[in-house]
Amino acid sequence: MASSSSTFSSMFSVSLCSLSSSMPKDCRPYGFLVSPPQPNVVPERLINKNSFRLRRACGVVGQDSTSNKRYDSSRTKALMGCAPMGALPKKKVEVFETEEDMAMSLAKYIADLSSKFIKERGLFSIVLSGGTLIQSLRKLVEPPYISSIEWSKWHVFWVDERVVREHHVDSNYRVAFDAFLSRVPILLANVHNINDALSAESAADEYETRIKNLAYKKVVDTSSVTGLPKFDLILLGMGPDGHVASLFPGHPAIWEKQKWVTSITDSPKPPPQRITFTFPLINSSSHVALVVCGAGQSTAVRTALGKSKIADTLPVKMVSPEQQLNWFLDKNAAF
Repeated sequence: MASSSSTFSSMFSVSLCSLSSSMPKDCRPYGFLVSPPQPNVVPERLINKNSFRLRRACGVVGQDSTSNKRYDSSRTKALMGCAPMGALPKKKVEVFETEEDMAMSLAKYIADLSSKFIKERGLFSIVLSGGTLIQSLRKLVEPPYISSIEWSKWHVFWVDERVVREHHVDSNYRVAFDAFLSRVPILLANVHNINDALSAESAADEYETRIKNLAYKKVVDTSSVTGLPKFDLILLGMGPDGHVASLFPGHPAIWEKQKWVTSITDSPKPPPQRITFTFPLINSSSHVALVVCGAGQSTAVRTALGKSKIADTLPVKMVSPEQQLNWFLDKNAAF
């Protein structure tokens, strides 16, 4: 490890510190509404000796010293960015002692972005995914967020969905509705789930058309860089194989450039028929949060944050929003 007087120059600067039932059918909103900045040279501080493994996985070696601030063992942050001094970093990685700590921080992060975008444009567009992510949103239905967030200004979408009926146990919509959406005062007309009466291909086309029309009406912002709809926040989980949304390693869908929403009928995970955002649409978003918990994901996390040829083959490595990518990891996933 480098001496206490050394500094490092890297694409990333790293600092570590302590860190219900389905919606009624007649309520479904199916109607059509119509680079990186230059790197810095920044000294690194190592706060927690266990964090060296994450630093090594990220390919960063720097100054080893002790912070003057008190270390809070309940929270460890790793800040990774490639922005000039004073600018928003491109990537930020936060590691938490427990999933509970992570869920608390995630709730504040979402609430802060909600407030920011509602002040800027009067609405907040948020995109959910399936899996264990929804469980990590549980703090949003508790004080202070249940009463402080302007829920009526939210518009909710899904980055991917299984092509099953909305009441089916495999439905991402059902999981989100039962555990989250039914417990907060979001307007049903602002919940934009897929049309579950259609085939995979037709559902993907219909969802893309609906998103285009919502962007035309400025419910969803438009990227000045790509001209694509620009969601305020996309929340993603990650599988042990490094997949995000329904974009799996080696699947042709990860290279789709023309469609914003595509269908797949041969998912390596059941059920086989799904629809999913493609990377052009994901990466035109303003912010993306990757929420990953559990030791089963740790190998993929270390690979994704590293600098290896294997990492380049992981779909998660292709996530690159226009403003900032935030990783929320519990300790088991990070180490």
